[in-house]
Amino acid sequence: MKTRITELFGIEHPIIQGGMHYVGYAELASAVSNAGALGILTGLTQPTPGDLAKEIARCRAMTDRPFGVNLTILPSFRDVSYAEYVRVIVESGVKIVETAGRNPEPFLPALKSAGIKVIHKCTSVRHALKAERIGCDAASVDGFECGGHPGEDDVPNMILLPRAAEELTIPFVSSGGMADGRSLVASLALGADGMNMGTRFIATKEAPVHENVKRRLVEADELQTRLVMRSLKNTERVLNNAATEEVLRIEREKGDAVTIEDIRHLVAGEQGRKVLQDGDLDAGVWSCGMVAGLIHDIPTCKELIDRIMAEARSIIRERLEGFLAA
Repeated sequence: MKTRITELFGIEHPIIQGGMHYVGYAELASAVSNAGALGILTGLTQPTPGDLAKEIARCRAMTDRPFGVNLTILPSFRDVSYAEYVRVIVESGVKIVETAGRNPEPFLPALKSAGIKVIHKCTSVRHALKAERIGCDAASVDGFECGGHPGEDDVPNMILLPRAAEELTIPFVSSGGMADGRSLVASLALGADGMNMGTRFIATKEAPVHENVKRRLVEADELQTRLVMRSLKNTERVLNNAATEEVLRIEREKGDAVTIEDIRHLVAGEQGRKVLQDGDLDAGVWSCGMVAGLIHDIPTCKELIDRIMAEARSIIRERLEGFLAA
């Protein structure tokens, strides 16, 4: 399948693995890339820029296909030297970067001068247009269904994707609610050039997370996510658990007076690490999309991607063409 995204990034299939904190390690990124899609290392999962350089080298030893690095520019409980992470990305020879969160414009000159293609994750058409204006090569358009931060507009992909197609000239992929061949065909029909999957890739054999997490995703349905930190204008979609319920209780009780310090012990990245790596499912909140309802097994990345592409071809050639019969 050839789209503007496969051409831009030099990949076989128009599928991108989203950058996920404490998930986007070399094991997963290389497996996705080896299967013909685009694997992504999560830059800030690495404690220091030096650690990221080592992880990039480790991924390069595991695949000879294109892979990228995610750099999420969001408020953090630790000081982050984004310029140093960018320097490492450039010096390591990475050619694809996924940015997310705040405006990446300050870092674009260094990335673009190194010949790096930049795809920026956006939760609204206006932000996607800004990404286009500042020189990003592509956008990842994130609907309200997504795990992690869906923004504050609450627009689902059935509306957001065709609106993006109406406005953008750069290629873009769908993100949020993507799981299978149906997702890919729907995304293409709505104007996208491919799709980005986050939560679905957690439930794969190569994802370096605890088996408890993978099994929980298979057991979950589409009704088991919650939105936390709405009162702080930093909304995050997470899977419901004891920590999530406690965050929501604190937000309800404190109302407009709530601060990030009131919930820090539940939403800090270290608590998410305990969930994903140690398998303590109630240790903290952890990002999860509504797409959990479409996750029914734990395949290898290759099995998943091959299945998606086979499903997509079957839908296009058999089901959709059938509707055009005279």
